[in-house]
Amino acid sequence: MAAVHPPKIEYFDLVERTNTDPKGFVRPVDHYRVEPWGLYMARSADHRQFHYLESWILPDLGIRATVFHFHPYHARDQDHYVDIGSFTRGDTVWKSEDHYLDLVVRTGRDTELLDVDELVEAHTAGLLDAAATEQAILTATTAIDGIAAHGHDLAAWLASRGMPISWR
Repeated sequence: MAAVHPPKIEYFDLVERTNTDPKGFVRPVDHYRVEPWGLYMARSADHRQFHYLESWILPDLGIRATVFHFHPYHARDQDHYVDIGSFTRGDTVWKSEDHYLDLVVRTGRDTELLDVDELVEAHTAGLLDAAATEQAILTATTAIDGIAAHGHDLAAWLASRGMPISWR
């Protein structure tokens, strides 16, 4: 078992058009779009498995939905990857704090919950208090229920909540 890590923090600077990842690397952002319900970001990635990513940060739902554009030799059976966490709007900088749980959405087929073990380990280690741990579980189960009720279609669920999303 790997050592549990503190919650991952990211920053999204709308003025500088950058995304600062949890390790402190600052990356240029190609596109930001602010909507009343969230923030869209698209940027290139220097990752060995994917070359581009698009995300919607939706603070009121406690989620970040991402489409990874994988290199062909690293393609995964997933349409959307959903991080559960705490997301803070700012006038010029938005902040995300990942709360360990993730969902993999395979549109029209299923929605899978991941990393429950990490959440439990983080709580046990005192990295996430009881309220935040409970909120992560409630957020994940609400999202799973909503996505499943819309045929495992993330976009359909979000549209039903008044949060229509689109991807580049």
